[in-house]
Amino acid sequence: MNVDFWFDPMCPWAWITSRWVLEVAPMRDLDVRWHVMSLAVLNEGRDLPDDYRQRLAAAWGPVRALIAAQQRYGDAVVLPLYTALGQRFHLQHAPIERSTVESALQACELPVDLAEAMTSSDYDAALRASHQDGIERVGLEVGTPIISVNGNSFFGPVVTPMPKGEAAVRLWDGVVLVAATDGFYEIKRTRDRKPDFST
Repeated sequence: MNVDFWFDPMCPWAWITSRWVLEVAPMRDLDVRWHVMSLAVLNEGRDLPDDYRQRLAAAWGPVRALIAAQQRYGDAVVLPLYTALGQRFHLQHAPIERSTVESALQACELPVDLAEAMTSSDYDAALRASHQDGIERVGLEVGTPIISVNGNSFFGPVVTPMPKGEAAVRLWDGVVLVAATDGFYEIKRTRDRKPDFST
């Protein structure tokens, strides 16, 4: 089963969903390709609270570094670097700054000079193209993650804590079934929990 997954590494919900997909992958023989999207790009021109605007300004750095690493070393580095960044941002509560990105690069045995990309617009065209590839599949009224399964694309699922084992597979099968239904658009309820990263 061919799966494409778009993420912004700063999003805690995308992080949980990505770990769920990795849990399901060997049980459903998923061939997952990982793609970068950007909450900073998604929210351009929107009226946002100051604290979130500042967070989005910082969010340019990690996605630029991911694109730079992908361009230099290929698609195979995207998941390991995302994992290293996510562990630091979400599990260790490290700040979204250069030292955190450098630590993630070192953990992946990638050169730390890739962190130079964090403040460079040289990678923005490729970042925007990757982002747009995901968004065009689902429309603008979404966030991250975006998942495409055999051509059926959707935002989410947003879930916490991450289901494991058979529960993870049941959720996968249900989501894929719903997403493949012609004309189906939305199931939603108000979130009343914060992201739970417990394993």
